[in-house]
Amino acid sequence: MNVLLINGSPRADGNTKIALEEMRKVFSAEGIDCEIVDVGTKAVRGCIACNSCYKNGKCVFDDCVNEIAPKFEKADGLVVGSPVYYASANATLVALLDRLFYSAHFDKTMKVGAAVAVARRGGLTATFDELNKFFAISGMPVASGQYWNGVHGRDKGEAAEDSEGLQSMRTLARNMSFLMKSIALGKEKFGLPEKEKPIRTNFIR
Repeated sequence: MNVLLINGSPRADGNTKIALEEMRKVFSAEGIDCEIVDVGTKAVRGCIACNSCYKNGKCVFDDCVNEIAPKFEKADGLVVGSPVYYASANATLVALLDRLFYSAHFDKTMKVGAAVAVARRGGLTATFDELNKFFAISGMPVASGQYWNGVHGRDKGEAAEDSEGLQSMRTLARNMSFLMKSIALGKEKFGLPEKEKPIRTNFIR
């Protein structure tokens, strides 16, 4: 099994990385392969709604979004970690996720998603909610832990002192591992849920 972890922090070895590394330890112990991809310093522009991805099979901007897409397709689970800026996720990360989820047209159903937020003090739950919406719109079960998935820390390395936050990361990774393995068994026996043709309605008639 395989998990892709996306680190949205521009500090590649900062507090968000500490949180994700705590999860990586558990995934490794569970026999799950994982890769952490750092995107916080990448030049990622936002989606321009050109819909070229429907013709080309990839985003018109050929950057790290197109590099990450095949990793996402291969993965059984996706973890997205972000520092908190003004009670929201890193703008670079959000731009990447907007384009990744929109331009990657493979079926994401039953891939397991988990969001992690890291902050000095406040804004964790708002960021957590923001990131979970990417999973929910894609038919991806959302893994939960023992609390909202957040770790506290401001200066580099401070997250390592948040014992409750790190325990939450370990619990999240264990629960996510169990969920991915359970889904794999379920797919073998029952297959994926039946899908109806999407109905698209507008509020303007």
